[in-house]
Amino acid sequence: MMLALASLLVGTSSLLAPQEAARAMARLDPEMQAGLVAMTTGSQDIAELAVEDVDSARSRNLAIPLSGLRLEKTGRFSGIPLSSAYFGTARECLAQAIYYEAALEPESGQRAVAQVVLNRVRHPAYPNTVCGVVYQGYNQRVCQFSFTCDGALLRRPQANLWKRAQALAKDALAGYVMPDVGTATHYHADYVVPKWAYTLGKITQIGRHIFYRFPGSPGMSASFYRGWGGREVLPQVDYTRFLLAEAEGGEEMVIDTGYTPGLTVVPDVKDRHAAADVGGRIDTTKTWRLTIPDPVELSAGYRSTLAGQGEAGAVATDGSTEMKQ
Repeated sequence: MMLALASLLVGTSSLLAPQEAARAMARLDPEMQAGLVAMTTGSQDIAELAVEDVDSARSRNLAIPLSGLRLEKTGRFSGIPLSSAYFGTARECLAQAIYYEAALEPESGQRAVAQVVLNRVRHPAYPNTVCGVVYQGYNQRVCQFSFTCDGALLRRPQANLWKRAQALAKDALAGYVMPDVGTATHYHADYVVPKWAYTLGKITQIGRHIFYRFPGSPGMSASFYRGWGGREVLPQVDYTRFLLAEAEGGEEMVIDTGYTPGLTVVPDVKDRHAAADVGGRIDTTKTWRLTIPDPVELSAGYRSTLAGQGEAGAVATDGSTEMKQ
C-alpha cells in the first residue's frame, strides 16, 4: 500500500507544473498526509532496524542509488521571532534533537539534522511546532526521534557538546539553511536499514547519517509552505516507564540528577527534592516571589481554630495576642 502511495505521488508530480504541484499538495486531505508519515514509520522500532552485520548494512545502504530528482532549495526559517517568549523553548527542543541524534557528528551533520526538523515544521504531514516535531510519538513505543522514547534523555548532556548544540539550534531558528540536504524530512544512521529507505528519495550522506526526501510533489520546496503554530511546549516525559523497562530486563537504570542545562539556579548537594523536580530553591530571575503571611493578617478561621485549641498565644480579633491563663 505504501509503495502504491509513493508511486502515485511520483506519477502525479510528473504531470504537474511546480505551481500546480504546490496547489495539489495544499489540497491533500488529512488521510493522505497521515499516509505520508505512515509510509516511513509503521510499527517498526529501532530494534527491528538493526542488521546483524554492520558492514552488510552499510553495503546495502550504499546500494540504494541517489535520487535523480533535482535538489530542492528551502527558504530561511523565520517563523519564531527572537523576541518571542517561545524562542527559548523551541531552541531547547531543537538543541536536544541535535545533541541526542548527532552530538558526535561533524558540524555539517548536526546542521543537517536541524534542517530536517525545521523542514518538518513547515510540511503539512507533521506538527507545525519545533517541539511538536521533535517529540512526536514520545509517549509511544515507536516515535519519530528515538531519543524521546528510548530513555536517552536520562543521560546528562556533556557540557561542551550541549553548548554547541544550542548554538547551532539558535542559528537554524534564526534562518541558517543547510543546502546539502534540501527538503529532506528523514535520515537514518548507516548501520541500520529501515524499510522506508527504499521508498524515499535518497539525497546524500553526511557523516554517519543518510538523508531522504519525499518522492514527487510532497518533497518539492513548494510543499513546505505551512507557518509556525504560534506556541511551543516542552513535553514532560514520564521516565518511570524507562525505569520499569530496565527493571524487567534485569538492569538498573539510574536517573542522572546532575546539572540540567537551562536552570538559572545551580543545583547544590544540600538541596532536598524529588529527582524529577527541578525546584528546591527560589529562582529570582522569574517574576514570582515567595511571600510569608503577616501574623496580624491571619484569617478569622485560623484565629478561631487557635482559640479553640487553647493556644497560649491565640491571636485576638484586633490582631493583638491574648495570653491564656
